[in-house]
Amino acid sequence: MECREGCGACCVAPSITTPIPGMPQGKPAGVACIHLTADKRCALFGKPERPSVCSRFMADPEVCGDSAEQAIQILSWWEQATAC
Repeated sequence: MECREGCGACCVAPSITTPIPGMPQGKPAGVACIHLTADKRCALFGKPERPSVCSRFMADPEVCGDSAEQAIQILSWWEQATAC
């Protein structure tokens, strides 16, 4: 599956516990990464400073659903289900 244009759910729903440029403590779940652009693209895409957790994420119907709204719901559920 290719990333859905205008989605950005993976840049909002999950927490990121590793440093991100401009976000040295990472980001909490439900908060948009500061590198998510207005058209919901990653401004760090393809750059070496992009966190490895982001680079390793692969769009998949299991986590992305059929829409951006479903992706937020599914990824938020996974975040809650796996929180320590």
